[in-house]
Amino acid sequence: MRARLLLAAAGAGLALYGLALLLTRQEPRQWLEVALWLGAGVVAHDVLLSALVVGAGLLGSRLLPASWRAPAAIALVVWGGLSVVAVPVLVGGGVRADNPTLLDRPYIATWWVVSATVVLLVAVTGFLRTRRAHGEG
Repeated sequence: MRARLLLAAAGAGLALYGLALLLTRQEPRQWLEVALWLGAGVVAHDVLLSALVVGAGLLGSRLLPASWRAPAAIALVVWGGLSVVAVPVLVGGGVRADNPTLLDRPYIATWWVVSATVVLLVAVTGFLRTRRAHGEG
């Protein structure tokens, strides 16, 4: 309970800090744009991402054996979160011809390596859980 309260207090503090930055560093004419951007994020999350995750969960619960469900769900959360965060660099957002040091890493290759690692870990974990469920491990 204390950890939850501490996390809630930290989150509230960061939200207040962000609000203070918004009010002191953004011009009032930009507040509407910020509100629309935040609103679009909520709508995109609640309508699009949540629906995709719930759909994938329902599909997985019907198609996957019980020993594979938890690893697949964890992979969906890890890979999905990573992919959503990586979208700006994967599509080259922020690249500028006058500054070649921006986005100078192999982001797409790295995303593929991490994706393959997630798939491999799910496969190994699912295999081991299946063996344990059948008394082979």
